[in-house]
Amino acid sequence: MITQLILGLSLIVGLHELGHLLAAKWFGIRVEKFSIGFPPKIFGVKWGDTEYSFGLIPLGGFVKIAGMMDESFDKEQLEQPVKPDEFRSKPAWQRLIVMIGGVTINVITGIMMFIGLSYFVGESYLPAKEVKYGIVAHESAQRIGLETGDKIIKINGKSFDKFDDVLSPEVLLASKGNYTIDRNGKEIVIDLPTNLVEKLSSKNPQPFIEPQMPFAIGMVLPNSGAEKAGLKEGDEIIEANGKKIVYFHQFQKVKENIKQKEINIKIKRKDKEIDLKVIIDKDGNLGFRPKFNLDYKQNYFGITESITKGTQQAFGSVWYNIQGMGKLFRGEVSTRAVSGPIGIAQVFGQKWDWVRFWRILGILSMWIAFMNMLPIPILDGGHVVFLMYEMISGRKPSDKFMEVALTFGFILIMGLMVFAIANDLFNLFF
Repeated sequence: MITQLILGLSLIVGLHELGHLLAAKWFGIRVEKFSIGFPPKIFGVKWGDTEYSFGLIPLGGFVKIAGMMDESFDKEQLEQPVKPDEFRSKPAWQRLIVMIGGVTINVITGIMMFIGLSYFVGESYLPAKEVKYGIVAHESAQRIGLETGDKIIKINGKSFDKFDDVLSPEVLLASKGNYTIDRNGKEIVIDLPTNLVEKLSSKNPQPFIEPQMPFAIGMVLPNSGAEKAGLKEGDEIIEANGKKIVYFHQFQKVKENIKQKEINIKIKRKDKEIDLKVIIDKDGNLGFRPKFNLDYKQNYFGITESITKGTQQAFGSVWYNIQGMGKLFRGEVSTRAVSGPIGIAQVFGQKWDWVRFWRILGILSMWIAFMNMLPIPILDGGHVVFLMYEMISGRKPSDKFMEVALTFGFILIMGLMVFAIANDLFNLFF
């Protein structure tokens, strides 16, 4: 998780700061420092007028542009006579392009990542029509009125084609989400709680729903209890410890509290029923992989379709985050949902999955672009507001005003970072 977090943030933040650097150099503005990570400096090298370095704290980065009032609060430099290669000596429109350079690179990067995923990976999904036996409703689903065997036929009043849509952002982030279910031939509307997304993405997320699936024995693992007992691929477990078994979740429930003990099962092999005794290992497994009769679909897209789909997904990820913020401000989810670097690391997961890595990076790239354009002093969006004011009024904000505004922005952003990290630590240990 730590490796993925450091690599991911270094790439995204490095590209963001590179956007500022390239735009500044294009207009002949001197860039004094380019750093990935915050001080203390690990190492650096000077090339031309710019020192390129890596900082010890991998939670961001910065560029130090000569003649610009920024988070460094270098007032001494600004008190010197204006030099032609400084930020403050350039026309407002050039300074504006420099300020949006980082966001522009992040947006392009995010879109390209989603396009690449669409083209090279495509999409895999379970068609809704395949869930013909209904759902397994776990305890958290039962509390809102769902029952095992229910068939979800509509989401927010609309039909759907992919079972994954049942827990899509459109559902979890909606203010008034609901399922229409078929329960023994009767249609019932189940309203979803507004804080469902928080419960499903917490430190210890509760199982919610899954397809109810008949199963057979798939691959039998060597030297396992299943192999020693004589289980074979294609066998069907129809009874376990005296309880009838039709679906996989029923079998899981029977054996979930049995470890390194014997379980009595009855299997169906062709037309014969056979009783077996199987030893369960210390992890609670018999030693076989289940085989489900589900037809997953895999779609691949051409370059034109990938561009359209990737662009939609990139901007859609921003909209989903905005909806999440809306839930936070409306009090529909608690402030504990705000995550910092530890929370981001946990999203990457403990196993390296390149598809998930690039997808998360695409989301982060788009989200960093959006957050940086918020009109908060010290962020790019705050500088854009000041530059737009200058371009419209013909007057620059005073240095004193800029100093006070940037100080306020710095305190606000640092406060949010401290709050997010404190949330991470609280969620990690409590």
